[in-house]
Amino acid sequence: MGNVHFADRICSEIKKKKSHAVIGLDPIIERVPKFILEEAEQKLGKCDEGAAFALLTFNQLIIDAIESEVAIVKPQLAYYEIYGAAGIDTYWKTVDYAQKKGLLVIADAKRGDIDSTANAYARSFFGDEFNEWQTPKKVDSLTINPYLGTDSLEPFVQQAISKNTGLFILVKTSNPSSGDLQDVLTHKGSIAERVAKLVHNYALRDIGTSGYSSVGAVVGATYPAEQQIFREAMPHSLFLVPGYGTQGGKGKDITNAFNSDGFGALISASRSIIFAFEQEEASTFEQVQLSIRQAVKVMNNDINMALRSIGKLDW
Repeated sequence: MGNVHFADRICSEIKKKKSHAVIGLDPIIERVPKFILEEAEQKLGKCDEGAAFALLTFNQLIIDAIESEVAIVKPQLAYYEIYGAAGIDTYWKTVDYAQKKGLLVIADAKRGDIDSTANAYARSFFGDEFNEWQTPKKVDSLTINPYLGTDSLEPFVQQAISKNTGLFILVKTSNPSSGDLQDVLTHKGSIAERVAKLVHNYALRDIGTSGYSSVGAVVGATYPAEQQIFREAMPHSLFLVPGYGTQGGKGKDITNAFNSDGFGALISASRSIIFAFEQEEASTFEQVQLSIRQAVKVMNNDINMALRSIGKLDW
């Protein structure tokens, strides 16, 4: 990671891979390929340790399949916490494996708390070089929840800037009921728009040579009209855009999340990619990898063609 600005690393790797895709590593044990589950059960049994072994083996298979096609992966912590300490260990082994393959890692943990607790959360993901009791580990970026206000955001922002890591603050999420709170109108616009203003102000504190900040936003693919509003409100923020694939989003739905330079949005897909092998009834290691790699290629092409059609493709 070195001293390179987070957003500059993101933009450089995206251009190198010609891919705006983020692949979510959200493994569900019942959907892990049968040959991996059989090995896990034989070696460790049906228990936390066996499940953790199966998830790590599957993740490594996925990463090996996609490492030449994408720049970023996004493991969702909840799928690992299910299996206790063994699952958390697999999470960090997955982070390490992905980073050694040259991929950037977004920790999808949606943390949010105040004061010293927020600071502790940030240190748990971004590392603490002054804590001799902590094993060195560090993700490249983290999703956080702004609901508790600015004193919950400030510790994350300070650490992200100082450690050349990134943040993605929830602004407009992709789930159907997001409007229950996010669309509520105040005298200064919707709650989501007020959060966007906070994000923009934080973003201005740390802009790289790419023109983008280490402080980004989560803006869902399922709300294309709102994307344009938020893009104008947060011109220097990278958008993490969930909702592509299984939730219904397509390339044509996410173009408003990009700036005119063809950058600014990271399009996330999980289940539609990592379980692509189910559609083809793939049953061997090679077949599963091929299905996953092909699904990523289709996603990349869909996004790139949509951007090309409106003159926003950089390559």
